[in-house]
Amino acid sequence: MQSELKYVGKSVRRKDGPDKVTGRAVYTQDVRLPNTLVGRILRSPHPHARIVRIDTSRARALPGVKAVITVEDTKGIKHGFVETPRYPPDQEVLARGKVVHVGEEVAALAAVDALTAQRALDLIEVEYEVLPAVFDPEEAMRPGAPEIHPSHPKAPSGLANVGGTTATEWGDVERGFAESDYVREDRFDCQLRTHGYLEPHVTLAQWENGKLNVWTSSMGTFVKRAKLAKVLDLPQSSVRIHKTYVGGTFGGKIDLYSHEYCACHLSMLTGRPVQITASREEIFNAYRHSQPLTLEIKTGVKKDGTIVAQRIRAINNAGAFRGSGVVVIFLAWGFTMIPYRIPNLKYEGFSVYTNNTVRAPQRGHGAPKVRFAIESQMDMIAEALGIDPVEIRLRNARGPGEKLPNGDDTHRGNLSECIRVAAERSGLLAKFGRDRSQPPKGTIRRGIGIGVSAYMGGTLIYPNGSGVIVKMNDDGTAIVLTGAIDIGQGSETVIAQIVAEELGVTPDDVKIISSDTDTTPQDIGAWISGMTYVTGNAARQAAGNAREKLLQVAAEKLGVRADELVAADKVVSHRLNPELRMTYREVVASSIAKRRGDTIIGEGFWRTMRDEPAHPSLATTRGRWTENYAFSAQVAEVEVDIETGEARLVKAYTVHDCGFPINPALVKGQIDGQVSMALGHAFMEEVLVKDGYTLNPNWLEYRMPTIHEMAESEDADVITEQYRVGQPYRTKEVGEGLISGVLAAMGNAVYDATGVRLRSTPFSAERILEGLRDLEFQKRKKHKEVRA
Repeated sequence: MQSELKYVGKSVRRKDGPDKVTGRAVYTQDVRLPNTLVGRILRSPHPHARIVRIDTSRARALPGVKAVITVEDTKGIKHGFVETPRYPPDQEVLARGKVVHVGEEVAALAAVDALTAQRALDLIEVEYEVLPAVFDPEEAMRPGAPEIHPSHPKAPSGLANVGGTTATEWGDVERGFAESDYVREDRFDCQLRTHGYLEPHVTLAQWENGKLNVWTSSMGTFVKRAKLAKVLDLPQSSVRIHKTYVGGTFGGKIDLYSHEYCACHLSMLTGRPVQITASREEIFNAYRHSQPLTLEIKTGVKKDGTIVAQRIRAINNAGAFRGSGVVVIFLAWGFTMIPYRIPNLKYEGFSVYTNNTVRAPQRGHGAPKVRFAIESQMDMIAEALGIDPVEIRLRNARGPGEKLPNGDDTHRGNLSECIRVAAERSGLLAKFGRDRSQPPKGTIRRGIGIGVSAYMGGTLIYPNGSGVIVKMNDDGTAIVLTGAIDIGQGSETVIAQIVAEELGVTPDDVKIISSDTDTTPQDIGAWISGMTYVTGNAARQAAGNAREKLLQVAAEKLGVRADELVAADKVVSHRLNPELRMTYREVVASSIAKRRGDTIIGEGFWRTMRDEPAHPSLATTRGRWTENYAFSAQVAEVEVDIETGEARLVKAYTVHDCGFPINPALVKGQIDGQVSMALGHAFMEEVLVKDGYTLNPNWLEYRMPTIHEMAESEDADVITEQYRVGQPYRTKEVGEGLISGVLAAMGNAVYDATGVRLRSTPFSAERILEGLRDLEFQKRKKHKEVRA
């Protein structure tokens, strides 16, 4: 089928490429408006303190200061990453009564320049009464811990600071453990990481003639509009989010941030544009980072490695407000459920308030931590049973057409084929255990490991669906109106390919107008890994609608039936008599003349799980989650210097089932980017925090992968779906799930190289050396016991 397609399935040039490589791309920082004021935010110096008094009078009196706000100047409307009856919004835009983390926003101001703004911040007087603080989630849960917020009313009694829980089970777990031949328990931890977007948070707001115009670096303009309109108590029609290019997000720019509200409110007060740009130090010290998880896993298996039962307890350090904490503990269950058959499972997750900065999604939103833990334990079980790491995974992998415990379906998902291809291409079994059984000379040891993952593609989170409009121009070219936002993943390119394929034009004939809340239809945004499936199908439907109108108009003009015609290369022609034809230009002109000015406009709308009323319960997991699951298997080869403990990724192999790749080059870019991020997770990155204060708040001290750390990355597709013109398609995500299996593979590869099993990330030189010393100690101890 792919050979019959002209543009879909091909690596066409990116729509945004020329703008970005020539410097024409306009980011929020580049937008210039006359008389723009500089906004600044005063932040808390304490992790937990009561606000006794705020005096802004000296700041207000400073020449050049145009407005100062505190929480008393707001309407007190709260917001939250999750806003449901069970989890109502819990955060105000500025601190009220007390501060609960270092860097929490206390006041904001606008001034004529940056120097005046900074001088004014220094003039704001805040008197604090310092309160006891708690930073570890397990300590925070204990009775008597300092209360950050009251525990959720449905949290287990006796536990403090619990913001939310997820609990689910099926089968009989205890009976499953009793019937198992081998049972083991392990605990895994992951470090705090930041998103690493190069463009900082920046917002420009302009209040003019009753309309709030906003430019902000984000992941979804319609989500931002909804949240800003709510906290500002404005109708959504009075808020317009404009398109700008986005310099990276990785999950860190979907939520509402206080600086966005403050820029808007200050502009409304002054009647002038206000821009607030966060410094890199502010981002490290006060903004949202990833979700750390602690996972306690007990698994029972038969002698052949078949999983019988599993019990998982997940603890999330949510930070000072709920954030996405109650989502990540739900997702941790989902990322456990998908890849392997688990006949008996009990899962409980706790999202816990601490006096740390609030947490946000980061690429994979919990999946890397979950798969690292489970895949590490799978290797430990396989070794204990004398089974190779490929066999145990094939024995438990879900196959096509399986019903999942929540009612979802794997459809044509083929994890087993991914595992087989990954093992074969990497030569995993031939290399596995080689350097442990026959250590080479020198200090370098090489190891290989495998990990698998699965990820959902689109779910029901506001605004739940996407719309696309395709407008035909007089010359047969097309304009596409879409709310989709391109954050670097290539959404505009993919949409152009789909529209071109459906309409019979070239991608260069398709002009994309995107992500402007006043001029484009509503869109889900660049998160929940659903753009290509949800927005792409809406684009396909809109282009198909326009194509059908072209055929109908041409059929009337040519005196034939519409189903006798085909549309290609901007020409409508008869299937059997190609000489009977009309150009698109002629068809559009005929439509305008004969159909009361109809210029031919196509509309398309798509919503995942169209028959489901709502998203699943975050608390109980009941309900459908998604209708598209992507599966993958990844192999990593690493080298470890046993003298220094330094480890590096040498090569990564990724075999993935992403359904049908609309643009293979974009898929390849997503794979390589995720391998890079997983490399940072494994060996380099960690936000170091002590008593709520960030110790390494800049790029010099927070180590991220550069070109010097990049590893060779090979990949292969397992094609399980097809694209047919005029029909809905199932393409699966490829932007988040592939960071997970390779992280687990690196952990397993470090063990294969050294015999050191690490249960915490990062796999630092210190941890590896400590593990090697412990192995040597155990070896000597055993030798002494034998001699005795």
